[in-house]
Amino acid sequence: HMTGDPSNFSSLKLKNEGFVTYGDNNKGKILGCGNIGNSSSSTLIENVLFVEGLKHNLLSISQLSDKEIKIEFDNTCLICDKLKK
Repeated sequence: HMTGDPSNFSSLKLKNEGFVTYGDNNKGKILGCGNIGNSSSSTLIENVLFVEGLKHNLLSISQLSDKEIKIEFDNTCLICDKLKK
């Protein structure tokens, strides 16, 4: 998971190391890593990278599914914790 907006994080540890490579072979500098969401909820998304210049949030659907988070697509994307099926 990646975002370029630091205000999305509930906790963020800044670091200046590494790069991610996008599908078009451009690179984004990793500025930190943290969590998005509420720690008392099962919808907490951990280990989200804070990437310089990233304009859109990139979520790994397979990683969310592995955490048994319900994901629905129908003109919009709805992500629910596993307790609210």
